Amino acid sequence: MKSVLAALGLAVTLALANYWVLGQLGGPTLCGPCAAVLLGGPFVLALALAGILPALSTAPAPEEAARRAPVATPKPGEPPEDTALRLLASLQEDGRLVDFLTEEIAGYSDEQIGAATRGIHTACAKALRAYVTLEPVLAGREDEAVTVPAGFDPAAIRLTGNVHGDPPFTGTLRHTGWRAAGVSIPARTGLDPKIIAPAEVEIG
Repeated sequence: MKSVLAALGLAVTLALANYWVLGQLGGPTLCGPCAAVLLGGPFVLALALAGILPALSTAPAPEEAARRAPVATPKPGEPPEDTALRLLASLQEDGRLVDFLTEEIAGYSDEQIGAATRGIHTACAKALRAYVTLEPVLAGREDEAVTVPAGFDPAAIRLTGNVHGDPPFTGTLRHTGWRAAGVSIPARTGLDPKIIAPAEVEIG
């Protein structure tokens, strides 16, 4: 509301100034279209600014917008948990991930588990690369020295070991972390969004 009033106040000021200019030139009757533009234009501009300025004031800076990575791409009106289930369903469909994680593997040998895991790893890794674009949180190689700047995000960088004092901190990079730079989860058909994998029935 404040932005609207400020814009209208500016419009009135500009319109009065334009009216004075028209008076010096011979009055509004000298050029009807010119008078319409000079007197009405400031109000049109004010309404446009009133709509744009609030959006600009709340929009994140380009660097901040680039840093914020989407966690999912929900369909309109879709609950966040359904979006997560779509990703899980895709990993199940491509790599049988849910089957593997819910299987009781105590009775299998290490060789059997290793052989099964190789195929699941390959399929799930391919699916993950197709649906989620990943990038490291910190650039660099593991076990190399890095500097954590002041004002770092504790959710993005976890400090371990002997932490004391104030940042910046210098330490050894143990894991680069992962950030989702882009997400594109396939749409699914069906009535129940909580179905991760359909039951399969062979007929005949």
